[in-house]
Formats: sequence, structure tokens, C-alpha cells
Amino acid sequence: MKILSVQSSVAYGHVGNSAAVFPLQRLGHEVWPVLTVHFSNHTGYGEWRGPLLAATDVADVIAGIGDRGVLGEADAVLSGYQGDPAVGQVILDAVARVKELNPAAVYCCDPVMGDVGRGMFVRPGIPEFMRDTVVPRADIVTPNHFELDFLAGTTTRTLDEVLAAVDVVRARGPRDVLVTSVLHDAVPEASLDVVAVSDAGAWVVTTPQLPITPNGCGDVTAALYLAHLTSSGSPAQALAATTSSVFAVLEATIAAGTREIQLVAAQDAIATPPMTFEARRLR
Repeated sequence: MKILSVQSSVAYGHVGNSAAVFPLQRLGHEVWPVLTVHFSNHTGYGEWRGPLLAATDVADVIAGIGDRGVLGEADAVLSGYQGDPAVGQVILDAVARVKELNPAAVYCCDPVMGDVGRGMFVRPGIPEFMRDTVVPRADIVTPNHFELDFLAGTTTRTLDEVLAAVDVVRARGPRDVLVTSVLHDAVPEASLDVVAVSDAGAWVVTTPQLPITPNGCGDVTAALYLAHLTSSGSPAQALAATTSSVFAVLEATIAAGTREIQLVAAQDAIATPPMTFEARRLR
């Protein structure tokens, strides 16, 4: 598979394309990374250096790929954090062009906006742009529980309510939805759910809730789910493989005692998911 991945990049650590590209390559996929920023490190450190690329620069890079006559070879477009509607529009334009050249291509959007305990951490207007303009154009979306509630315009406390919220989002366009960090009334203590829904049904994986919340896990999750779903055609298999690999990365990160996720150290669990978890059908 060939993937056009339009995301941020950091020199030190793993977020955005610096989190997504290596796992995809380790699975054997060709990735064309297009950078929206190139920072020294992720912004969670409180200070960083490096350029925020203008939307016109991002568009020029994508146009240059088009000049090589290969955009039609892309099987998927992947995007994550979109800090500027102008960059978001460039991504949507790229999606439209890729799909024009290859109607079988898919767009996977990780609608990064906020999280439980932090609220929205993007600029004003970005959440509405994601909800109203970007998500309806996506084939696959990977929100966390907090983001799902915003996209659906509701607050979910039960698993049935989560599924109903997913149905609201799917009715607007995306056929495949992966919801991460799901905490509902029936989740066992010290655990969390990850839910996958498609036309074929709905599935859930329950994992232990590890005492760590490093940056970049959502970026890895979106990339892996796109890869496994596209390769296998099975949401259940993609869900089990993705959660198993991400859990292994988190365990390696805890063992190393580092702030940055241990993608390189845990690469074997990415290339060959240990299948620690089994997806259970919900409907």
C-alpha cells in the first residue's frame, strides 16, 4: 500500500509523521510524508523550535508529488492534527485529487481536537471545521471518546450511547470509525475500551489502563488501524492487531522509563502484532 501522510514532524520524539511513518514502513507500506510543521520536539514540553509551514508550502509539496505522476498510485491519505483550516483545506484538496485519480483510495482522518481532562486544545474554530467540513469527507475516522462526543453533539456514558454516537458520525460520511480511550459505565476498573464500527458490525477490545499518557499514541493508532483495516478488510482483526501493538509500545515505554514512546524498541510487536487482545462483537 502507498500512503500520502500529511502531518506534523518532530526531530526528537514521536508525534505526527514522526510517529506514523515508521510503523507503516515496518508493516511494509510505502509512505510519502508531507510535513505541516518541523519542530525540534512536540509542544507538550512547553517550548520548541522550528518552522510552522504555510499552507501554500504544504500544497507545493503535494503538487510536486503530483508532478511525478504518482498521486494516482496512492491507496490512502492519512491526516492528524490540523492546526489551521487553510492546511485542512489543502489536505481535502489532496484527498479529492487522489480519489479523482484512484477512486478506490481512502481517506483516514484522526480528528485531533481535545481529550478528557484537557478539553479542547486546538485553536477556536478548528473543532467545528473538523466536525462540519473534514470528518464528512473521511472514509475512516479515529476519534477518542471526548472527540466522539463532540462530533456527535452528545455526552455518552454507556456503551450503547457510544454506539449511537458513532452511528450519528457515520451517517455524515465515514464508514469506519475507531473510538479510542472509551470509558463507559460498564468498563471494568483500571480498564478502557477501544471500539470499532463499520457497515459489517461493531466490535470492542478491553485493555488494562496503563499509568502513562505519552504524546503520539493516537498518531500511531490511526496509522496502524488504517494499515490493518486496508490490508485485512476486517475491522475486528484490525482492532485486535492495532490495540495489541499499541499496548506493547506502551509497555516498552513504561519499562524504559521514558517520556517518548518506544517505537523502535517495540518494532517487532508492530511488524508482527502479538494479538494480546481479542475483539468481541457488539452487534
